[in-house]
Amino acid sequence: MLRLLPISTADPHRLQALANNTEVARYLKDVFPHPYTIQDANTFLQLAQNNVMGHCFALHVAGEFIGVGSVQPQQDIHRASGEIGYWIGEPFWGKGYGTMAVQQLVHFAFTETKLTRLFAGVFGNNPASMRILEKAGFTKEAVFRQSIIKHDVLLDEHVFTLLKTAYVRQDGQ
Repeated sequence: MLRLLPISTADPHRLQALANNTEVARYLKDVFPHPYTIQDANTFLQLAQNNVMGHCFALHVAGEFIGVGSVQPQQDIHRASGEIGYWIGEPFWGKGYGTMAVQQLVHFAFTETKLTRLFAGVFGNNPASMRILEKAGFTKEAVFRQSIIKHDVLLDEHVFTLLKTAYVRQDGQ
């Protein structure tokens, strides 16, 4: 069973080893560096532990760190919305952990915060992440055509949302 644990439980060396992967980085914003150094891991963990990036969690399966999940509350007039973010180390892809992580992030957001709307932007070349969000109850709200540039390639961004009023807990707890 996948567990959301405090980000402080993530070992920086394990984080660096999983994050320093071209296949992981290709689906994330450019703020996620590649190559991913031990200094990047330490900097991220320091920022995350100081709540600079919202609510960040270490994803663990059977006591093993496998990735990161987050809920970032928005500001000002968008303060009722939160952005869901997640990445799973490539050795753990295709095992359902992404869906479990999103389900638990949703549960956290809707039971532990005042958020009423969650959203996630997905690169057009990442259908696996789109399926994860759909399995977790999100629906596609918009496609922003050619709105992303990643590695000098224009991509569409697919925006998925879930409203608290439509939330049905699916993680079996």
